[in-house]
Order: sequence, then structure tokens, then C-alpha cells
Amino acid sequence: MEFGFRHQLGLVCVILLFPALCNCQEYFTKSRATYYGTPDGFGTPTGACGFGEFGRLMDGYGGRVAGVSGLWRNGAGCGTCYQVKCLMPKLCDVNGVTLVATDYGQGDRTDFIMSPSAFSRLGVNKIASEEIKKKGTVDIEFKRVPCKYTGNVLFHVQQTSSNPGYLAVVILNVNGKYDVTAVEMWQKSQQRWVPLRRSYGAVFDFANPPSGEILLRFKVGSNWKLPKIPIPAYWKPGATYDTKVQVY
Repeated sequence: MEFGFRHQLGLVCVILLFPALCNCQEYFTKSRATYYGTPDGFGTPTGACGFGEFGRLMDGYGGRVAGVSGLWRNGAGCGTCYQVKCLMPKLCDVNGVTLVATDYGQGDRTDFIMSPSAFSRLGVNKIASEEIKKKGTVDIEFKRVPCKYTGNVLFHVQQTSSNPGYLAVVILNVNGKYDVTAVEMWQKSQQRWVPLRRSYGAVFDFANPPSGEILLRFKVGSNWKLPKIPIPAYWKPGATYDTKVQVY
């Protein structure tokens, strides 16, 4: 059977557009969600992503965070953003809530275990939110959306680090729809980039880093991002350093 020109052109368009369609989750996926309790309604500083205190609020998201199960993806899902809507028309807000994945968690066939702040945003109003909360676990639909953090990308040095001897960092405020898939360190003595190990969650580490300033680059999707300034030679555990770059 021969295809006409229009059919061939249409097939070419589909082939060219298909990868782009696959790179973003345009359609909602059905699942379930529940919530956990915290004194202030925000996240916790002990999430499996390694965000620490940043994981309580996540810059610009006001504590609308969640532990995820299948979306965890061995830690690559840390810091990703989702639009989540519950499926009870009289109770649920049509736009739902946009939240950040900051932890690993599963139970009762759920993809999301949400902070109280996030879960309360599912309702169309406060009364509806209380009704939803009473149900404990609800049917939802979700899709991945671009993150919209405020400020520049940050390198947070974990408390487990030691200067010199051991460096562990977590990268914060990465906007857009793509994962941080790799982090590399410039080795001046070898004149090459050397990969860091994903220790756990969003934490990347390196044993025996070089003395002096440390230059890291990170991969988002298929692109490498290079900070405008290095981590200073006098870096300290627990400190956070501004890269002076933004990712969109």
C-alpha cells in the first residue's frame, strides 16, 4: 500500500514530535494520596532526599511537599514538582495543589504522602478540606509540572562533610521539568571532569576532594549547567553557596 504525500508528511510530524511529547507529562495519571502529620503543617527536615531544613518549606512552595513512592526513582525524583487533584467534584478544587517531592514514602497504594499544608489545598474551601482530611486517603490524578523556585540554584554542603577529606552536596532550586541526573567536579591536576556519586536521594558526594576552590557542574536533562562561581576553598559543613545561575 502506498501512502499519499499528506499521510507521509503527517507520519514525519508524529515521529519528530513524539520525543518532545514524551519529555513532559501532559496528561494526568490516576492514583491515590494521603497525608502525614507535622506540628506546623509543613514538611520535615528528615526527608530521604537529604534536603534537611530546606525540605520543610522548599523555596516558594510554603511547605507544600510530599513523600513519593514510584516517582522516587532512586532519588532522581527529589525536588520534582507535580500538580495533584482529588476526584470528588463537590469537595475538590479543580486546580488542586502544586507540590514538591522531598521524601520517600508509600502505603495503601498511594503515590503521594503529603504534608498537611499540601493536603489541605486539595479542597475547594476550608470546610471541604476538612471533609477530605477525614477520609484520610483519596483518589487523585497528577501530572509533572515545571518547578518554579525563587532565587538562584544553591549548593548546600551536608553536615556529614569534612574539609578536607569528604564533600557531600545537595543541589537546590532547580527549576523546570527535568531531573538532576549527574554532578561532576573539575580536577585541575588531571584536567578533566570527574563524577560524584549519588550517595542517597538528592545528595552527591566525593571522597578526598581537591584542596582550594571546588568547581562543580550538574546535568539537567541533556544539558550541563556550570555555576558562575566555585565553592570557596574555605567551605564549611552546613553552609549553602549561591551558584549565581538559574535553570528554567
